[in-house]
Amino acid sequence: MTSTPTPDAARPPDGLAVVLGGTGGVGAALVAQLQAQGVEVLALGRRTQPALDYTGEASVAACAQHVADRLAQSGLPLQRLIVATGFLHGHTASGQRAEPERSWQHLNTDALQHSFLINAIGPALVMRHFLPLLPTQGRCVAAFLSARVGSIGDNRLGGWYGYRASKAALNQLVHTAAIELARRNRQALCVALHPGTVDTALSQPFAKTGLEVRPPATAAQELLQVIDTLPEGSNGGFFDHHGTSVPW
Repeated sequence: MTSTPTPDAARPPDGLAVVLGGTGGVGAALVAQLQAQGVEVLALGRRTQPALDYTGEASVAACAQHVADRLAQSGLPLQRLIVATGFLHGHTASGQRAEPERSWQHLNTDALQHSFLINAIGPALVMRHFLPLLPTQGRCVAAFLSARVGSIGDNRLGGWYGYRASKAALNQLVHTAAIELARRNRQALCVALHPGTVDTALSQPFAKTGLEVRPPATAAQELLQVIDTLPEGSNGGFFDHHGTSVPW
């Protein structure tokens, strides 16, 4: 499914946009793009105050309270919630180095736990604490950045066990949360988005020749276009940066 643009006249006035992971590559580009559009945006991440730290639920709750206070002060609705956090490689919470697994021989508990913490458990806690802040009337969008490699139906190469499985778990969490969210607000959308291959620290070591690698600013523009033009019936879906459905 490809999204069709929404006429400006039909678009509701902008409310507050919140970007979690807003200090990362794609997240920072999303913040800059929203600000350029004149949208009031709040970025939260590991280096902000309050800091967003998925290793402790209290941190997620504190960030949600910070957003709630901002909403109360501004009188704006939370119209866009974008979760741009993710983990593919790097150091885990225990300090060990983790890389995408090429074989089951490379599977280890620490790397798997960290992948699920950042890619699935953390976003699940975001759902618990942030989704109740969305308005109960009118269009609003909660978008969680996933990855095409999290698609079970599209997996033909194998490998990358932890990243694939944790993103697949995220997709299921998004789809499940979307069902509950619709009971509060029939116009609310909760979706998973594949941003494509973006020139960031997350993807740089694995960007193969021939892949369409795009700068963060381009990716952010495409993602916001999808978020703002998702048609009715998109709730609970998984879409790429062109607005096309990705198989589960």
